[in-house]
Amino acid sequence: MGKYLLVNADDFGMCHSANEAVFDLFESGRLKSATIMMPCPTAKEAVDFSIAHPEYAIGVHLTMTAEWKDYRWKPLTDGKSLVDEEGFMWHSAIQVGKNGKYEELEKEARAQIDLAHSWGMKPSHVDNHMGSLYGHLTGRFSLLKMTLRVCGDYGYAYRMFLEHDKRICPRGVPYFAYAACTKISKYWGKKYNVIMPDYLLFPDWGVMPRDTYENYRKKILEIWCDLPEGVTETFVHPAAESDELKSITGNWWQRVWEYRLMKDPETEKILNEHGVELVSYRDLIRMKTEK
Repeated sequence: MGKYLLVNADDFGMCHSANEAVFDLFESGRLKSATIMMPCPTAKEAVDFSIAHPEYAIGVHLTMTAEWKDYRWKPLTDGKSLVDEEGFMWHSAIQVGKNGKYEELEKEARAQIDLAHSWGMKPSHVDNHMGSLYGHLTGRFSLLKMTLRVCGDYGYAYRMFLEHDKRICPRGVPYFAYAACTKISKYWGKKYNVIMPDYLLFPDWGVMPRDTYENYRKKILEIWCDLPEGVTETFVHPAAESDELKSITGNWWQRVWEYRLMKDPETEKILNEHGVELVSYRDLIRMKTEK
């Protein structure tokens, strides 16, 4: 089949700095897919860009968490189990898994997709912010089932994985547990007719060099070039360096480096030299549909 890498820009719409980077990457031909955080303050700006550029694969980043200390957002719905004592979305996916009521999470997921529709957007796919709806952190795999059912109802592809490979098993996760997840996602994906990538590569900043961008790029491209055959999805969080971004997160440089990585012409050049082709979610859907 060949080796295909689908790099999705997560957190589109999170802030102006993220939007600026994603706009630039799409328009310069360096990015092929992204997903928008609909509850965030600058989501409308991202949606308007999507409407103006229907040729780009831009979807909805189902958001159930607001992880930052001061820069936070609320749900679109009134679910009491979706918020902390301050009225904002939970900080972590574990908190969502422990506290979020099934019905309220589904209502919120549908509301985020419906809001994108009401603003005139036609999403290409759906995924999930921080893995809060995967169910793997708390054992609530019913959340994955619910999310795939929702995607099936709307007819959208979703970020999950159908196959497993030791080269991309997440650090700290037992391989048998990782392999078991493929059976769960494959079963419910087939039941609800949801297209998904073959593999999912979770970015791991814990093993990435932090001394220089050049060393970081070398390491991540080593990982990206050593992929199994099929379509592997991974994700980045590109953002332009700014006072806004620095006020949100102390790890702002990671997002700036991810922006630089995608902007860097050497990235695609090196991937191509190793037989890895960059594709979009629209490409994934086409390839899976034509099988």
